[in-house]
Amino acid sequence: MQTNFLIAAALLYLVCALLPPARARLIASITPIAWAAHGAALWFDVMVPGSLRLGFAAMLSSALWISVGAYWIENRNYPLDGLRRMVMPSAAVAVVLQGIFPGALIALQGRSPLFGWHIAVATLAYSTLTIAAFHAVLMALQESRLHARSARAGLLWAALDQLPALLTMEKLLFRLIGFGFALLSLTVLSGIFFSEELFGQALKWDHKSVFTLLSWLLFAALLAGRHFRGWRGKTALSFTLAGFATLLLAYVGTRFVLEVVLHRGFA
Repeated sequence: MQTNFLIAAALLYLVCALLPPARARLIASITPIAWAAHGAALWFDVMVPGSLRLGFAAMLSSALWISVGAYWIENRNYPLDGLRRMVMPSAAVAVVLQGIFPGALIALQGRSPLFGWHIAVATLAYSTLTIAAFHAVLMALQESRLHARSARAGLLWAALDQLPALLTMEKLLFRLIGFGFALLSLTVLSGIFFSEELFGQALKWDHKSVFTLLSWLLFAALLAGRHFRGWRGKTALSFTLAGFATLLLAYVGTRFVLEVVLHRGFA
């Protein structure tokens, strides 16, 4: 059943990505179906009775699942067809990776209930900052489009012309970053204060911890610079993408190396 949901979600995401903007109603109808199939696949894959199945593909898939939901909600208030062109294919790839790399089972017996909350908050933080990164890329393309000497043809460029004004996009970006930063702060705090209870050992300075804290510092500097110095434009986009890149290395990158390169389980 899980495989059927994965195939259905991947195909529907690709259909949503390829449909022209003129089929907005059809896209709006297919998106929640694809999202529901993706969610069902995640549920059957991750929520094993008495255990959790975790891995880099599951983390990436969860992040894109929430990102699709965020796009669907935002698109009801703002025309964000350009975001669809990036989120939908990425979600399809994440679904396929989830089927190829199932991850490792983590027994819940004897673990604190805080373990589940820590994983959930970390996934929400990663997902929120993922959609923020998509927004940042869109804004960079939108700004490039505005300064282009000649008009370019193509589906993506046409979608960029339909985006809200840069100021509106920037407002959305910092709303996402603020929410994601709050969740990331909770993730870091739970990792510091409950690490021994959650993972059976005191906090250690491994790659995941270092990259997570570096990402937290980058987003903290961005929000502080925005508040005190009025940072915006290319500075804001650079900090957003740098913070997301380090967060990507902390979670998906670390798990990918352990699972696929080193063939090690959850650590």
